[in-house]
Amino acid sequence: MNIHEYQAKQILAKYGVPIAKGFPAFTADEAEKAAKELPGPVYVVKSQIHAGGRGKGKFKEAPNAAGGVRVVKSIEDVKKNAAEMLGNTLVTIQTGPEGKLVNRLYIEDGSRIKKEYYISLLVDRATSRVSFVVSTEGGMDIEEVAHSNPEKIITLSVDPAAGISSFHARKLGFALGFDGDVLKQFTKLVFSLYKAFLDTDAAQLEINPLVLTEDGELLVLDAKYGFDDNAMFRHKDIEELRDISEEDESERKAKDFELSYVKMDGSIGCMVNGAGLAMATMDIIKIKGGEPANFLDVGGGATKERVTEALKIILSDKNVKGILVNIFGGIMRCDIIAEGVLAAVKELSLNVPLVVRLEGTNVELGKKIIKESGLSVIAADDLEDAATKIVAAISQ
Repeated sequence: MNIHEYQAKQILAKYGVPIAKGFPAFTADEAEKAAKELPGPVYVVKSQIHAGGRGKGKFKEAPNAAGGVRVVKSIEDVKKNAAEMLGNTLVTIQTGPEGKLVNRLYIEDGSRIKKEYYISLLVDRATSRVSFVVSTEGGMDIEEVAHSNPEKIITLSVDPAAGISSFHARKLGFALGFDGDVLKQFTKLVFSLYKAFLDTDAAQLEINPLVLTEDGELLVLDAKYGFDDNAMFRHKDIEELRDISEEDESERKAKDFELSYVKMDGSIGCMVNGAGLAMATMDIIKIKGGEPANFLDVGGGATKERVTEALKIILSDKNVKGILVNIFGGIMRCDIIAEGVLAAVKELSLNVPLVVRLEGTNVELGKKIIKESGLSVIAADDLEDAATKIVAAISQ
């Protein structure tokens, strides 16, 4: 689960992380009121969407206007720019061409920036540890830095048994060129970020940029905070920060039915049980010349209702020209899957090819149910056969 920048800063401030003063705003009048609470004379008007590249983004309604992050020098300009940004669609490198609607802003006090840095924390699955990633190239696309100047990115993992220490902070600080009072500030920041990361069951915490001001103060100017969905039952306060308008509608519906769904760009919808089998299914579809339209894992204990809903979600994607159902019945019985698939076919008046491959518990019964249904469902003997048939079916 992701949250907005201003929400991330509100959480980090509780851990002593230095942030510039600012306020969220949902209308131009609220933006004006927020600016009056700030010392000025420079103000920053920031679009709040779940995507990076806001500053370089363009509004669909005004492609020649300034981007989604604007620096202004009067309260009047704060209100004017807020009115221009709210209710319009911002397109960035991360939103895709469809963009995201801006329905909230963050009005922040301007800062006198001397140098920008990058720092993030993430769960490194290779080491099963929390890792810090830092760079002197703050404010830039970190992926581009990694490609062009990998030597400017430093990574350091923290042993969970020993925990964070001054050694980690100093090593990272020296890599960024800090010393004296700035190094002391950075050491405190590292400890605060690490504690915030662990306490909130975060998956990623990215500060870009972390800035050193002309006054010699470290300041967090932007924050991207993502959390482990499976841990949100422990953090109801964070879960309440969820902005469903930022989420894909199909993915949101999938969560309601305990389905794991991720929309992709292909034309073959996939319904599979088990994440590993789902990945293998998408791989073999590509090998056979097709493109998967989604990742969808119905889990090990799906009911007929969940299977029906899964097919509804797949069909809500207008790009889907065919569907491959690939089920290995261990905990899940193949006859239940077959009944769910047929129920969905009847309810939805399915008009795209559907290939079903079943294996495992009650597989013969499941195949019999499909065979005797009288419906236009293509049976497959194995996964390779299923992929071959669905690719051929949508090509006709």
